[in-house]
Amino acid sequence: MRQASIERKTSETNIALQFNIDGEGKTELKTDVPFLDHMLDLFTKHGQFDLAVQAKGDIEIDYHHTVEDIAICLGQAFREALGDKKGIKRYSSVFVPMDEALGQVIVDISNRPHLEYRAEFPSANVGAFPVELFHEFFWKLALEARITLHIIVHYGHNTHHMIEAVFKSLGRALDEATTIDPRVKGVPSTKGML
Repeated sequence: MRQASIERKTSETNIALQFNIDGEGKTELKTDVPFLDHMLDLFTKHGQFDLAVQAKGDIEIDYHHTVEDIAICLGQAFREALGDKKGIKRYSSVFVPMDEALGQVIVDISNRPHLEYRAEFPSANVGAFPVELFHEFFWKLALEARITLHIIVHYGHNTHHMIEAVFKSLGRALDEATTIDPRVKGVPSTKGML
């Protein structure tokens, strides 16, 4: 089973997260950040993962620490669950439309953390959620998962739809990149390691 559990407790947050790569799209999310819960639910269902997150953070200040630390935990759990990476496809590029918006996520499970984030949103917030926190989320996810992650929002005029397209694309891209391909012997790298 490619799964992992991560706990992170700081003076700002207390997080317990369980992640299963080979899941059924099940979520159990209690983060006190409703819009992030919505996006993580989409990510999980479209990636066919299982994800449980219990998070308490200093949201009376703002959402920053909670969002960042959830991304850290998710990245660490993803990396641990993936294990030795033998037989995986490694790469993926996925486009997902959400009504008028088009999002794209390209991933390389490379052991070289990098984020390219090409997204401009028409509004700074979705409800009470500051959209700028998604850059922090994706950067920490890429860093801790040790993946190369390119995110492009090609167009759209509804910020909610644009972000939704990204999270759906992310789930589908990571699902494809982590798929075991029986043709791949060992790790998919001429270096012999990832």
